[in-house]
Amino acid sequence: MFHYLDNAATTPVRHEAAQAALEAMTEGWGNPSSQYAFGKKASDQVKLWRQDLAQALGCQAGEVFFTSCGSESDNWAICGALELNRRKGRHIVTTAIEHAAVLEPVKAMERQGFEVTCLQPNRQGEIDPAQLAAALRPDTVLVSIMLVNNELGTVLPVKEAARAIQRAGCPALLHCDAVQGFLKVPFTPRELGVDLLSVSGHKIHAPKGVGALYVREELVNSKRFPPLIRGGGQEGGYRSGTEATSQIAAFAAAARLGASSMKEDTSHMAELKAYAIERLNQVLPEAEVLTRGGAPHILPVSLPGYKSEVMVRFLSDRGICLSSGSACHRGRPSHVFAALKLPKPVLDGALRISFSYDTAREDVDALVEGLRAAKESLFTTLS
Repeated sequence: MFHYLDNAATTPVRHEAAQAALEAMTEGWGNPSSQYAFGKKASDQVKLWRQDLAQALGCQAGEVFFTSCGSESDNWAICGALELNRRKGRHIVTTAIEHAAVLEPVKAMERQGFEVTCLQPNRQGEIDPAQLAAALRPDTVLVSIMLVNNELGTVLPVKEAARAIQRAGCPALLHCDAVQGFLKVPFTPRELGVDLLSVSGHKIHAPKGVGALYVREELVNSKRFPPLIRGGGQEGGYRSGTEATSQIAAFAAAARLGASSMKEDTSHMAELKAYAIERLNQVLPEAEVLTRGGAPHILPVSLPGYKSEVMVRFLSDRGICLSSGSACHRGRPSHVFAALKLPKPVLDGALRISFSYDTAREDVDALVEGLRAAKESLFTTLS
């Protein structure tokens, strides 16, 4: 029996999204930039898919630009904002618990002379809005803060960041990595007050290899926001490269369906999260919930004294899939869990459980029994 509880890493592609991709590959495979009718048909389809995604995001179609993934969207937002504001200052504000797709380009910019303020979370993985406001300076040109942390499920104060930037009167553009928040917590980019916002297809049951960047209408209309990829001028000149029509079709289908059932899906995931906490308390009272977070689909826990990577392998042998943090860490210690300043036995045993609309109670039961078996079978560490 297979029990998948790592939906924050990737989600299974839903049938409707796969069917949309198949149709785009086999029936509408023309190049949208071609001038003949077959190419024009593909171009018209891309417009419709862009509208579907924009509707799910709650923005205008002209503010949505397709990319290859969330990481590209993050890199484009950061590099583009800093290039646009290069004459206004060289100060960046971000958090210590951002995804590597934000932290790595920020570090690269730091090596090029930008100054970075990295906000630290509290023990629950929360960022203090007052700390964020205090970090702003007249030369702050970018604030990048995620909506939902991908390992903790905490909801970060994006709205408060927008208000703080406005009050401070600094020229900062506000970027939000909403990859884990899209269709998990309610928002629109305008409600958040962001200038730039990143999303990814494979976190919402579309295939890997497609994402999008929201660019606020005023930035689009100014025609000053720079592209990350230059070439043939696709995506209105903002993201060159022939459009990946099959992935875009699937992304649009998944977004459309996910938006239509978001209330029911998130309620289901929240119930599963509560059920998992209840079962862990019953069967493994020594297990520690690191934070309950605000997102319904992510639950970080620890079995102190047991190495997480050993438990992940043990559970995998029983057909149970979960992780010890972001899949992008590839087995390295999680900088997110480390930022919580946990005691070493708790940090060593940290695990991330993540749910989806198709996760069942039986999956949670299998996980809890697997953890119980791991406790009975594995040796504890000396840390």
